[in-house]
Amino acid sequence: MPYVTPSHPAPSPRRPRRGGRWSRTVSALAAAVTLATGAALLTPAAEAQAAVSPAAEAQAATAAPTAAPRAAAALERVANFGANPGALTMYVHRPAALPAKAPVVVALHGCTQSAQLYADNSGLNTFADRHGFLVVYAETTTANNANKCFNWFQPGDTRRGQGEAASIRQMVAHATTAYGTDPAKAHVTGLSAGGAMTSVMLAAYPEVFAAGAVVAGIPYGCGVDVVSAFSCMSPGADRTPAAWAQAVRDAHPGFAGPWPRVAIWHGDNDATVAPRNADELRDQWTAVHGLGQTPSRTSMLGPNNTRRSEYGPTPGQAAVEVNKVPGIGHGTPVAPGTGPEQCGATGTQHFIASICSSYWITRFFGLAGTTTEPPTEPPVDPPTEPAACWTASNYEHVRAGRATTTGGYAYAKGSGQNLGLYNTFVTHTLKESPAGHYTVATGSCP
Repeated sequence: MPYVTPSHPAPSPRRPRRGGRWSRTVSALAAAVTLATGAALLTPAAEAQAAVSPAAEAQAATAAPTAAPRAAAALERVANFGANPGALTMYVHRPAALPAKAPVVVALHGCTQSAQLYADNSGLNTFADRHGFLVVYAETTTANNANKCFNWFQPGDTRRGQGEAASIRQMVAHATTAYGTDPAKAHVTGLSAGGAMTSVMLAAYPEVFAAGAVVAGIPYGCGVDVVSAFSCMSPGADRTPAAWAQAVRDAHPGFAGPWPRVAIWHGDNDATVAPRNADELRDQWTAVHGLGQTPSRTSMLGPNNTRRSEYGPTPGQAAVEVNKVPGIGHGTPVAPGTGPEQCGATGTQHFIASICSSYWITRFFGLAGTTTEPPTEPPVDPPTEPAACWTASNYEHVRAGRATTTGGYAYAKGSGQNLGLYNTFVTHTLKESPAGHYTVATGSCP
């Protein structure tokens, strides 16, 4: 089956309220998007399809030898979990010895995926069995969205008490009554469209979730229809932290906190959901928590040196953290194997051999018995963190979130340095130090 972009927001013709006029919208986008220099760009739809073509996905297949997945346990389908305005399906993975008042993690798959496929490859069940928590897998269908995407961009599915968001919230309530989970220990995570829907759940139901982890996702309030959803995916939207935070507060007016903690995971080479979305998510949730955008601590994780930036005064209990995974494209980072920090399988597209994100997400949620970093990975003060450098055209810098564009010119994000014309012909090397602050490199990069 040809894979369609994981955040491709194609509406179903069977449910016109969730986005009609699809072909005309894409045609309009195709005609509208070009560079000022005259070099043609792919439309968001074409770019997304190219990003998941066999050539573009080769990095995922060749990043590491494909490991055979461990014997997959069939998920338990929950036939009736209560009100279901979003027409979703609920599945659970229940460890053999689920303790009383266990935590619950809601997992949201990417487009064209299923609950079972996400369970088999993401590695979450490994840690549910190891640490004793319930995993609830929500699943959407082609009746909701032609590509089986959660409708993270449709107001009827992203508002409190409505559509898919209300169905997912009901699944958490049902887990408490049917499986005895602790309502104070509910968490949510997801990939791509599921990551964007994770943002929705954290904003619309902040009192329900203690924490969330957004993998290759998008800030809440970015897309409100098909056209804006494409723009959110790539090149992404650049708003002020205050504006992003207000979108979250407007999702549940009057809520005074405490707000959920948020972990953000994104591949540096994501060609489907631009990496700048990780920075915009950081801006959104640090502002919600009343924090600045300069990290309190930074460190490197795993053998691939994933760059972690933490925001908040308490080590090991950051309100927000950003994990930028080097060298990977669009997908969930996994590390097949049986080691304590390994998980998942890479036999399916968009599960990429790199680092076991589910291991670190479980720790961030506080479900692994400790939330402190191991002694072998001490935090590094931001000034001493090795600078990360990228050499690319101004267009690629903007697309990756390292620069913004105004009036036909590109500007380095953070420093505001003028990089010249926004096109594919002007190239600069940008240095990131601290995280999210970019300057033109002057001989200080390798």
